[in-house]
Amino acid sequence: MEILRTVAELRQWSREERNDGGNTIGLVPTMGALHAGHASLIRAACDSVGYVAVSIFVNPTQFGPNEDFARYPRTFEADCALAKAEGADVIFAPAVEELYPDGAATFVEVEGLSQRLDGASRPGHFRGVATVVAKLLIASEADRAFFGQKDAAQVAVLRRMVADLRLAAEIVVCPIVREPDGLALSSRNIYLSQTERTQSLALSRAVRQVEALAAVGERCSRELIEAARQIFAAEADLRVDYIELVNWATLKPVEIAAPGSLFAVAAWVGATRLIDNTIFA
Repeated sequence: MEILRTVAELRQWSREERNDGGNTIGLVPTMGALHAGHASLIRAACDSVGYVAVSIFVNPTQFGPNEDFARYPRTFEADCALAKAEGADVIFAPAVEELYPDGAATFVEVEGLSQRLDGASRPGHFRGVATVVAKLLIASEADRAFFGQKDAAQVAVLRRMVADLRLAAEIVVCPIVREPDGLALSSRNIYLSQTERTQSLALSRAVRQVEALAAVGERCSRELIEAARQIFAAEADLRVDYIELVNWATLKPVEIAAPGSLFAVAAWVGATRLIDNTIFA
């Protein structure tokens, strides 16, 4: 498995593999600190395309001034080992200066969607996400890019970006991977103390409660949100960011859940912000 450091190297690799029998190229964008959720994305990519690139890049433009860029976990050697074991063909691990050269002044803003859900409490976050993913898709010339459903709001932003810019890549969404007790896997879970780890289960309990209500026919936003809110209320030290039922394409609130509607939650557990969601069938 090769480790590539420049856009030119990644683009050359992609074109050479594509021209060698018309192979398709898959991209799994990550910020490193890989876990079983990322492994599932790499496996899905390997099952779907001819060659797979995994990017490892802690993107500075998606972190706010008081967020955790400096302490975000960086485990490059372990990440490479996991990616190789799951079948990735190359790692793309550029320096910041490679993707954001001195004087860079071009950014991608998906208006409207970028200010909803996570974007409402993290101003500029989705601008940074859209910009770096656009750069990665252009550099890799990927046919498909693989993301986890846990980041459902991000997926909505990126789908809109790809459609608006007429990029060739397909955005592929893979199921949430969870711990045995239900907690959605996240690189930030390592920040949690033992007490916070227990408190964090309120997110998955809220999602499961909404799924249980949906299974018996409940579709009213007010009732679903209240059910989740009651679960969060049992954890006094947990701070809710949002509890929303939205149209997944627009991220705008809906009163009645329809197939494809997104129920999403976000909360602070200590100093760690976690998210979870479910998609209505």
